[in-house]
Amino acid sequence: MRLGKLAAGGGVAGPLLFTAAWVVSSLRQAGHPAAEVQLSGLAAEDARDPQIMMAAFVVLGACSTGFGAALLRVTGRRSAGPWLVMAAGVAAVAAGAFRRDHMLLTGPGFGGESWHNQVHDVASGVAYAAMLTAPLALARRFRADPRWAVIARPLQVLALVSAMSMAVFASRAAEPWNGAVQRTAVTIALAAEAIAAARMLMAPESGEPPARTTPSLGALRRRPRAQECSGYDRE
Repeated sequence: MRLGKLAAGGGVAGPLLFTAAWVVSSLRQAGHPAAEVQLSGLAAEDARDPQIMMAAFVVLGACSTGFGAALLRVTGRRSAGPWLVMAAGVAAVAAGAFRRDHMLLTGPGFGGESWHNQVHDVASGVAYAAMLTAPLALARRFRADPRWAVIARPLQVLALVSAMSMAVFASRAAEPWNGAVQRTAVTIALAAEAIAAARMLMAPESGEPPARTTPSLGALRRRPRAQECSGYDRE
């Protein structure tokens, strides 16, 4: 398997594994409704089995970074989309390595935030921003490529729906279901990444010769001689 296909496989596997991890981790938090705890809280110091989500952030980040690098072969280095995918991946790794202090944002006895909590917040913000803008940049680039144009509109729609969900989450208008809104926004954004990765798995490798639809140069050179011979035969 070529490296491009392997990276595309990671672009599908990363979102799937991350989603499976937060589902399992949410069910293991006794005494806390799944809709109440945010994704970052599942990796906090007081969470049950925080290593599940810590590993999920790192795996997702590594897969997204590799997939973004593979996308450069499709879009070119001047396209912003692959770089945004890689930025989201690096930020996700940082979010898993520097985790939050507490599962919930408020509570009795909470003091000031630790330095690693602050790093986590910055990394999470970068990851969200990159995840929401990457599909839009990729869709704009893919519209001009017949091999990829079929997913351009779905990427746009998913990015916009994810952005609207994230706006509701940021406004805290959905309390106490804010955690569920966040999961929805992130899952939709990751679905856009998985769709692009699946398309790369099905598309020919870049650099593969396209199917020949015109006569070869040798055939063009032989054709007049063949027509000349056929003319002598008729005389």
